Amino acid sequence: MRVSGVERTFQVGGRPLHVLKGIDMELPYRKLIMLKGRSGSGKTTLLNLIGGLDRPTKGEIWFGDLPFHEMNDDKRTHIRRKEIGFIFQAYALMPMLSALENVELSMRMAGTPRSEWRERAARCLELVGLEKRMKHRPFELSGGEQQRVAIAKAIAHKPRLLLADEPTAELDSQMAAQIMAVFQNIIRTEQVTICMTTHDPTILEVADHVYEMVDGKIS
Repeated sequence: MRVSGVERTFQVGGRPLHVLKGIDMELPYRKLIMLKGRSGSGKTTLLNLIGGLDRPTKGEIWFGDLPFHEMNDDKRTHIRRKEIGFIFQAYALMPMLSALENVELSMRMAGTPRSEWRERAARCLELVGLEKRMKHRPFELSGGEQQRVAIAKAIAHKPRLLLADEPTAELDSQMAAQIMAVFQNIIRTEQVTICMTTHDPTILEVADHVYEMVDGKIS
């Protein structure tokens, strides 16, 4: 993915709020990219643009040869379902479904053929180290385990790009390190690029590249 001259402005109280102020960056294939910055620096807004959840006010965003900045909502939604996985701070798991069923549900929503659900869901949970916890429901899992189920959900439909918004924010340092190890394993085995936001300095060393955001710009 390539981001060129991207700006994003919102209207707040009748006045423009310039959240992103000319962003240039690249997300290379099979790399772990981190967006570092304080709350309010614009990193989540940028992540949403990269994921096609929003369009830039100005500038270009290319997903391969596809121009996200020119596409309407329907076209971006179609690409997201096939090519992009999302991990949010809130794990977004269905409380009455097992870990396996939660991952299967994500594939149903992505349009994956039903015949592939069980085997692929089990494979993804094995990748994140939960092969012995597949039948457990979210309330029976720790925070780190729930985050790993969320990761398994995000990769189940075999996306090319995985986006994670502060995936270690609610975890202690040991669990955060485990999640980073999972990410590195996924990059190797699933041939995926990962872009994540963080303000945790302890995990930056595992990144292939770090972009620091300050006041809507990359410094």
